[in-house]
Formats: sequence, structure tokens, C-alpha cells
Amino acid sequence: MGEIEDAIERADRENFTREPPKTLKGRVGYLIRQLGSAKAVAQGIGVTADSINRYRRGARKHPPQDIAARIDDAVRFRWQPQVRKRRRQQAAATGITVETRARFGYTAPVGTTDDGRFRRLTVRLPAAYAQRLFDARDTGASDQQMREIVAEGFKEVYFQDGGGRAMGLSEVTLNDIDYFDLDY
Repeated sequence: MGEIEDAIERADRENFTREPPKTLKGRVGYLIRQLGSAKAVAQGIGVTADSINRYRRGARKHPPQDIAARIDDAVRFRWQPQVRKRRRQQAAATGITVETRARFGYTAPVGTTDDGRFRRLTVRLPAAYAQRLFDARDTGASDQQMREIVAEGFKEVYFQDGGGRAMGLSEVTLNDIDYFDLDY
């Protein structure tokens, strides 16, 4: 996953109305109910179906750290899909707040500087950009394609101030992301 997809996933997790199961047995039981069988869970996590059944029964309570992390990630990825969907629909109607520290480059008219530089920005992007970003993620777009959507939003909202300045600015690029966070 790229920085932007990770940020969308973190924002989704912040909106949970209930916490996912805390115990290993509860997490594995949830995954089995979601995927239908221990074999399907095992394939998704990268262990044997026997191991999954041992975790489900409680015969083995402490998996290796990397396997425990994969189980946790699988549960959180599938947890409360309706809550996630509802919050994304709301964000697609109202917009999203993007906070980032990254190098912004841009193409500008002759006689102006177009040297990219690090900026720390917190900008509220309109609903159209939120919808495009979610659609891109759902269709499997690359991190670069999602960066282009965000950069276009920054160009319109921050650099051009909705059409009030820097009208000669033709392209903004988002490079060298130090951190990237979304809120909706």
C-alpha cells in the first residue's frame, strides 16, 4: 500500500463505532465467519488451516508476532464495512481534510520560481476530490494516480485559492511525502 491508501485505511479505522475483537480466539472466529472456512482464512494470512483451527479452539494462544499482526490487519480490514461505507458517502458529499508534509513541485509561467519545496499543509478538499479519491482506491488505482488527484485538489484550493490567484499555475505535483493524514 502507498501513503494515501494507508491514510484512507487509518481514517476508516478512526470511525469504528465498536472495537474489533481483542482476543486471538475472537479475531480468528470473526475471520472464519467472514470468509466461510478456516482454509480461506489460512490462505489469506499465510498459515495452515490446522494453525487457524488451533487458534480458534484456543489450543495455541500466542502466534508469532508477524502472524498475529496479519490476523489483526485482516480483522480490521473487514471490520464494520457498513460504517466505513456510510462515512465515505458522507465524506464524498461534504469533503475531506488532508494534512501532509510533502515536497510540492509545480509548473508555472516563465519568470516565476518552480522549485519544489517542502510544505506542511492542512487543506479541506471539496467533495468532488473526495469522491474521485475513493473511486480511484476502489478501482485499484496506483498511489501515483491518487497523488495526482490530491495534488489537483491542492492546486485548486490552496495554490489558486479557488480561482483568486496563481492562475498561470498549470500543474502541481506531490512528491517526497513525509507524512499524509486524512480526516472525514
